[in-house]
Amino acid sequence: ENVSTLNFYRNMAIGANAVSLLILVFYHSTISIILYLFSCIIYIACYQFMAYMARAKYTETGQLLDSGVDLNMEGGIAEHVKAIIILTAGCQLLSAIISNYFWWLWLLVPLRGAWIAWKNILQPYFFQEAPNQPEVNEKKQKKMERKMKRMQR
Repeated sequence: ENVSTLNFYRNMAIGANAVSLLILVFYHSTISIILYLFSCIIYIACYQFMAYMARAKYTETGQLLDSGVDLNMEGGIAEHVKAIIILTAGCQLLSAIISNYFWWLWLLVPLRGAWIAWKNILQPYFFQEAPNQPEVNEKKQKKMERKMKRMQR
């Protein structure tokens, strides 16, 4: 299943790159070439990351240690990486066909990353409730006070 997922996203990246390169041959500018190279870097990085996550790990004796991450699992990091590939392909095709201004849509990636970091890391850290102090009954409190007085003497 992971192999078919990797093949699908590889083919998506190759298709978007082919169409973009074909149009870039006729209507090229410096910014278009830079954005094309940017998209190639994004595709390669995302594909390699997904391939690394999906790779099974074995011991020296050939025993399976880890079967790899399911790339189609909901809520996993692979879901976000696949979204980056889809967004990059969309930006690349729209910018090749219509206008380079569609690359502004790629700013959704760092915004989404910031939102996930806020929601999962920062917000719980900043807004967590203080730990509840266990209520000490009066008898134990008086006993502790007597011990403290003895220690001070």
